[in-house]
Order: sequence, then structure tokens, then C-alpha cells
Amino acid sequence: MNSTVTSPGVIEADAVIIGAGPVGLFQVFELGLLEIKAHVIDSLGAVGGQCVELYPDKPIYDIPAVPSCTGQELTDNLLKQIEPFEPTFHLGQEVTRVARRDDGRFDVETSAGTAFITKTIFIAAGVGSFQARTLKVDGIEAFEGSQLHYKVKDPAQFEGKNLVICGGGDSALDWALNFVGKAESVVLLHRREDFRAAPASVAKMKALCDEYEMQLIIGQATGYEADDNGKLSQLKVTGADGVTRRVPLDMLLVFFGLSPKLGPIAEWGLDIERRQLKVQNTEKFETNVPGIFAVGDINTYPGKKKLILSGFHEAALAAFGAAPYIFPDKKIHMQYTTTSPKLHKVLGVETPVFD
Repeated sequence: MNSTVTSPGVIEADAVIIGAGPVGLFQVFELGLLEIKAHVIDSLGAVGGQCVELYPDKPIYDIPAVPSCTGQELTDNLLKQIEPFEPTFHLGQEVTRVARRDDGRFDVETSAGTAFITKTIFIAAGVGSFQARTLKVDGIEAFEGSQLHYKVKDPAQFEGKNLVICGGGDSALDWALNFVGKAESVVLLHRREDFRAAPASVAKMKALCDEYEMQLIIGQATGYEADDNGKLSQLKVTGADGVTRRVPLDMLLVFFGLSPKLGPIAEWGLDIERRQLKVQNTEKFETNVPGIFAVGDINTYPGKKKLILSGFHEAALAAFGAAPYIFPDKKIHMQYTTTSPKLHKVLGVETPVFD
């Protein structure tokens, strides 16, 4: 449905970025170099996307010229890099509506009631809005946030505790190995003998089990026990032999992976292929809807590689592709941050003088 009425309190924007992960943050930078100010919306309460939400302390090795950095460090550096462009963040809210207006711009509304009229939209939503796959045990959700955790925000709170870690992927193995020697005890619970984690991590885990530094149990959580104070005290685990055993614990960590959902994005008239947004070409990374671009893991095209560095490249070309919508009468020239006095001014740095 098209609309043209501008209501009080509506934010008029040149660019709205959906997603505040690394690619969304770098999209701010590339738009900023073209003097385009961006508003950034994310359903999470903090910037950083999956890098911060899932592995803030894990090293990343394939960012150009950065031999190693954590997800949190990458996010912090990107935030510092985009400071000159003063983006406006709208966190803890999901985009619920996108509609083309009669004047060619877009109406954008969020779950928090924030409304925009924007010339362009950049979808950098990663895998979409994602949720942790939960433990299917009746009543266990009562302990979520206190003793049941689907991610680790503060590793220190688990030190000295009796931990049960559920899962067979990299996250479960990584955290199990991390807490050995720091927690009072570590029990890894997985439903089968095969693991989806890196072979080196599996080998190290089994070696620690042989040394009685941690324990591996093959089985599934089927129930729990609470103490007289209502605290989670034991997890009921049913093994392949059909026997149910009780495992004492202080904290329960569950890493069953994520369930990605496109959510409202699926209703915006965009071409979708296997829960990803198809782009028309790799020159601009524009979707089938003119003025809406898709960058990062949310998009798909022949040869697509889901790498952060690929998303950075896409963001650069998408910014140039969007410029004609924002500056229809302006010729956009390619300039380099090393030598351009104009870009130095935009970035707030001095132009170097060479003898």
C-alpha cells in the first residue's frame, strides 16, 4: 500500500540500515564517505550482531590486516571508525513494516513505534532475526536467565560452579573446554557419539575426559529436580540404554544452535531464495525492489561466500549503488581516503603534507 502523508514525529532519512552487525556498521562508514547519514535499526539491545551475541570472546582471523581480533573488538573498532558520521541507532526494535510511497521513498515502521520516511534501505540482517533453539523440557524455562543460559555474556559468573553444558557443536565444545579448570566441574551432555565441532576440539575434550578433568554423557535431558528453595539442583538425563540418571548442577548451558527467521522481511515483496534475499547483480547488491539493498549473510547470488570481508565489499558497492537515489543530480566520483582532502574533511582528519 502506498502512502504520502507525513505524520508528526516521523524521521525523514536518506538511508535506513536494518541490522547492526559488522556489515551493517561498515555500511554506515561507506555511506558516510559519500556524505549520506544513516539510521540503524536492530532487534537486539546492543550493536555487534552475531559477533557479540554468540562469540564476543572468540578470535576472528580473516579480517584483512588484522591478524586476530574478537567479535567484541571488531565491533568496538567499527564503532570507532564510524564515529565521524554520527549514525543514529534504534536498538531493541524490529522493523515491522516497509511500504513504497507515491513519491518513491519508503515508509518504515518498527515494533517500538518509530517511523521513518527514507530514500533507501539497506538490509544487513545476517540470518534474519535469530533465536536460540531451546531445551524441550517441561517447566525448565522458569530458570532461564538465572541458572539456564543459552549464551555466555559474563564468563566469570560460571567460575567455581558445577556446570552441565548441552550440545555437540563448536559453541558447546568451546565453552566446555574454556571452563575446565575454572568451574568446579564440567559435564558435557550430547545426544549421540558424533559431534559437529572442530575435530581438534573433540579430541581435546575426550583427552580431558580421560584425565577426569571433565565428563561426557551421551543422552538427552528429560526432566529436572529443584531444591526446597526452588533452585534448579539436578538434571534428569536419559541415556541410550533407557536408564534415567540425575546429574547435580549449579548452572545449565544449552547450545543447540540458532533458529534463523526472516520474520517480517518475508512480507516486503522481496525475492527470497532459501530464506535469503536475492540481489539483481553484484554491481550494486540491489534487490528486486529498487532502492532496497541487501548486504552480508542475508543476501544470495552466484558465488556468494558468507564471510564478513565479503559483506564489507558488498557494503561499499551498495553505497555507490544507492547514491543516485539520494543525490539524483550529483555525479559521484571515486575518491581515496589516502589522498582526498574532501574525505579527510568528512572523516575529521588533517590532510598530510608531503615534502
